[in-house]
Formats: sequence, structure tokens, C-alpha cells
Amino acid sequence: MTQPNPQPSPEPPGWPHCGHGATPADPVGCRGIHVGEHAVCLAHLDEADRFAYLAALAPGADIDHCGTPFTPELLGQLLNALRDPATGRPQFGDAWFARSSFSDTAWFAGSSFSGDARFYESSFSGEAWFAESSFSGEAGFYGVSFSGDARFHETSFSGEAWFVKASFSGEADFDVASFSRKARFDTSSFSGIARFEGTRFEKAPHLGPLVCDRQVVLDGAVFEAPVTLEIAAPRVSCARTRWASTATLQLRYAELDLRDAVLEYPVLVAARPDPFPSFGSDSSLPEMELSGQDPGVRLTSLGGVDAAHLALHDVDLSGCRFAGAVHLDQLRVDGWCTFATTPTVWNRRLPWRWSRRNTLTEEHHWRSRTARRPALARGWTTPPQDAPNLKPAAVAALYRQLRKSLEDGKNEPDAADFYYGECEMRRHDTGRPWGERALLTAYWALSGYGLRAARALAWLGAAMAVTVAVMVLWGLPADDPKPTTTGRQVAAGQQVTLTTDTPDPANPAGPWSERVTAERSEKALRVVINSVVFRSSGQDLTTTGTYTEMASRLAEPVLLGLAVLAVRSRVKR
Repeated sequence: MTQPNPQPSPEPPGWPHCGHGATPADPVGCRGIHVGEHAVCLAHLDEADRFAYLAALAPGADIDHCGTPFTPELLGQLLNALRDPATGRPQFGDAWFARSSFSDTAWFAGSSFSGDARFYESSFSGEAWFAESSFSGEAGFYGVSFSGDARFHETSFSGEAWFVKASFSGEADFDVASFSRKARFDTSSFSGIARFEGTRFEKAPHLGPLVCDRQVVLDGAVFEAPVTLEIAAPRVSCARTRWASTATLQLRYAELDLRDAVLEYPVLVAARPDPFPSFGSDSSLPEMELSGQDPGVRLTSLGGVDAAHLALHDVDLSGCRFAGAVHLDQLRVDGWCTFATTPTVWNRRLPWRWSRRNTLTEEHHWRSRTARRPALARGWTTPPQDAPNLKPAAVAALYRQLRKSLEDGKNEPDAADFYYGECEMRRHDTGRPWGERALLTAYWALSGYGLRAARALAWLGAAMAVTVAVMVLWGLPADDPKPTTTGRQVAAGQQVTLTTDTPDPANPAGPWSERVTAERSEKALRVVINSVVFRSSGQDLTTTGTYTEMASRLAEPVLLGLAVLAVRSRVKR
């Protein structure tokens, strides 16, 4: 987002100005303010008058050189005139450089500003060095254009710091700086890296809105008061950042890194759906270099973070590494937060594909590392070199904690996916007993851990079909047994004794064409359907049919229950 140096205003400034070099094209000429009783600015004073003016200055003097064009030599002469012999550092009282221009390198490093410093709408065409300087009053850099690098390393701002509408074409270095009061970067733009590493913000209620074309680095920064960060940038790094109070991070286009961040109070990370407003106008903050990209927020790492105070809203978690974080069960996941998913394409070498579910990137890394054949690793994310090599038990623990977080947020469907992932990792954990892993394997194969209704129904249909076939072929007797009455007569007393008996059902012995009939199939189906709902059919069965019905009454209701459980897990509120 490189911006050109601001062109001089065609209107004359509000102070008595030099006018040197006026032309028909620029009738105003030099905008530099008059020096004392002279009718020219410091840049256009003759050598004798300039020497006399500079000789009269003392460390801590108030100066006013608005609109003055400074070369490195002229700036050096001014700084030498204000240099304290005891410290060797230039000391300013009130310093007015509004609309001044600084060609080549502007070296203010180590300067002390005991009063207000005003650089409003000034232009630095080279590097601007304010490293290790101190601003006791207001530091006004409103509308300043930095064409080169801007160095504020270890600079102390005791008063309000105004970088509103400032543009940084090079790198902006605020590392280890300290802002005791407001740090205003409203509508500021950064073409290079904006560095705030180790910076301390004591009472800054806002940082931004600002836009950066490359990266905003807040590693090791400290925010001691409630703050709202509004940043549009491709990358925002908050590694080891300390939030000593509540904070809200409103981001756009950002890939956010929160490794080892310290959250002492609730911190919200949210994706800003609309562009940020521009300071002092009804328009939006320009995002020219970022427009056309995905404006969402992608969290890359929570390693080393105590997530008890963290809330995420509308954040892409598909590439987030959770390993190393603690209290993930207390993480708040709200809005439309998305996770990684299983590969959804059919595998050409294998006649199946992975069932679709939300996953963690740690499972992707594990499956990619442990795949026995390249075909099994297809679609799983390859781990980067710095990714930890986690065992299945560790991944299962991550799933378990995040499942609890989703359940507490009443997100039962997504929590079910994480239960599936937890069971998968437990099934592949060779450190668990063989019997437990076998049981989990059966649970997975039959119903996808009670979460795949289609799988359970398929097994139920197959079991019913086999049961029907066994009943038709061997379970139903050839004919329904008819009761037989037998008796004997006692002659002396004319007593008759009768016994009624039902013979055992006879196994069918005819050819299959006589066994497989519509009547027998209908009877077998009734037997099987009754067994699914734990009822006895009341049908006379052969010995084979009796045991088949007993097995059916045990297994098939279980499969039906697993299917119902799977449907319930997907529609539960």
C-alpha cells in the first residue's frame, strides 16, 4: 500500500511563510514559517543569520519550524544546537514540525521532547529514526507520510501518541516501545511489516483500525488495560502476548498466531464481517491490497495457551494446532467456527472413502505420518516440520476436551464428530488393552461409534436378510405340526385314558424350490420383524429356526437402537 508523498496544498499555510521559489505553477513557494523577525524559513536563512539563530538555542528550547524543508545537514545543525552536553542527546521543549519535509534520513534517535511534538502532515522521504527517544507531551504524527522505514524502537510515549491517518511505506518498528496513554493508529496504513514486539500499552483503549499489507507483529506485547484491536492484515502474530485485562480482537483477512499468549482476563477473537470505518469520515478504511482475498480469520496455533478465558467467534480453525494448550474444555467456540474435515474424494485404489466429519489438524498430521500406503494418506494434511509428533492418546485427549467445550455450548452435532475422533484415536492407540481396542473396532464397524445411522441400518438390513434366508431354508418346518391324540381303554371299569401330543416340527427335506415359496417367505419375514422389536413370533420353528430367532432377538434390536442413537446425535439440540 505504498502511498506517494503528499503534494503541497495549493493554499498558503496559516502561518507567515517563506515563499522562496514561488513559480506560476506554485505561487505559494516555500511553506516554511518565518524564523524570528526574518522573512524566510530556517532552510533559506543566509549562513550568518542561521548561525546566530542556532547559537541562541539551548537544550529544552521551544521551536517552531512548520512547513520547513529539512535536509540531513540542516536537521543535524538544529539537533546539535539543542544537544544537552551532559547526556549528549537533543532536548526539545515544544517542537512544531507540522507539514515539514525531511529529505533522505531524518535522525531524531535519542531525542527528548519535554513538551508537545507536532509533526502533523509532515513528509519523510527517507528513513525516520526516533529510536530510544522520549515524548513527555503529546506526540502528534497525524497524517504523516513515512516513505522509508520508521524506527521507534524503545521509544517512550508518556502523553498521547497520535499516528492517525499515518502511512508507512517501509517497515514500522515500534519494538519495545511504551505507550503510557492512548496510542492512536486510527486509519493508519502499513505497506511493510508493522512491528510492536515487546511493546507495552498501559492505557490504550484502542489499537486501530489499521490496515497492513504484510504482517502485524505483537509478539511479547503487553496490554495492561481493556483494549480493542481492529486490524486488517494477512498475518497477525500474538505469540507470547500478555493480556492483563479484557480484550477484543476484531480482525479481517488475518492468519492469527496465539502461541504461548497469556490471557489473564476474557479475550474475544472475532472476524469482522464489514470493513472498518475511516477516521473522521463516513467512508470505509481502504483495503486495496487485501481486497479480493478471504476476509475471514484463520487461527493457526493455540500451543501453550490457557484457553479458559478465550472465546472465538466466526474463526476458521481448520489449520489450528491445539497441542500444548490447557483448559480446552473451557474454550468458547461461538458463531460459525469451522474445523478441518476428512478427505471427501473417493480413493482410486481403495473402494471406499472417509465418512465426512469435523476433525483436528493433529489427526491429519498423525494419519499422514502413519499411513502404511500413500493411498491412505491422500487428502490428509502433511504436517510442517515444527509440528509435534503426537501419539493417538494425546490426540484423543484434545478431542475429549474440545468435545466438552462444544457440548457446553449446546453444539451437540459438532461435539458428536469430536466424540468420533476421540474413539478413532483410542482405537488406534496401541497402549490400550487389546480387548478394549477390539470392542472399539466392532463398535466402529457396526455403527461408526453410534454416530453412523446408515452403517447401522445397513448391518440391520443384512442381518434381517440373512435371518429371513435361514428361516426360509431351515427354520420353518415343512408343515405345521398337528396335535395327535392317543389313548387306551381299561376293560374292567370301562375307563378311557386319552393323551394329546404335538410332534416336534419337522425340518424341511425337499428341494430348495419347495422351501423358497411366497408363503414361507412371508412367515419368515414376520418372525424376523417380531424379533427386531423383542417380541416372540409365536410361530412353530425347527431347532435351527428357534436358535436363529434367539440370536436375531438379541442382535437386531441392538442394531436398530444404534441407528436411532446415530440419528438422535445429529438432530439433538
